Amino acid sequence: MAYPLVDLRRLGLGVRELVCRIEGAVIDVLAHYGITGERKEGAPGIYVGGAKVMALGLRVRKGCSFHGLAFNIAMDLEPFRRINPCGYQGLEVTSVLELGGPGDFATITPVLVEALSRRLGLAPTGAPPPDLTPA
Repeated sequence: MAYPLVDLRRLGLGVRELVCRIEGAVIDVLAHYGITGERKEGAPGIYVGGAKVMALGLRVRKGCSFHGLAFNIAMDLEPFRRINPCGYQGLEVTSVLELGGPGDFATITPVLVEALSRRLGLAPTGAPPPDLTPA
């Protein structure tokens, strides 16, 4: 998951443009690993071969974005077979690992941060990444 917290007014962006830029960043990340992602009209997110690899869940309040995107990197996709993902009956869901890309969050994170930053015209700053080693 990634939560790009963006002041849309400061960047001069509308919600639809923010969605397009986030989608574009994920398409860029997939391309970095030789995977062709695409948008679907009327169904936000990114798809590969008709299967969804990234879902969006944005909220905008007072011109600032909250929440973000769920990018399926390497996970058990079986639970998605028991629901209608994103409200679409029969929607297939996939992951970067299943598509032949890396399955390591730490490998994809810097590529995603760079792509989001570039697409949003921002310079990444922040705290060091958390230790995700299981206890």
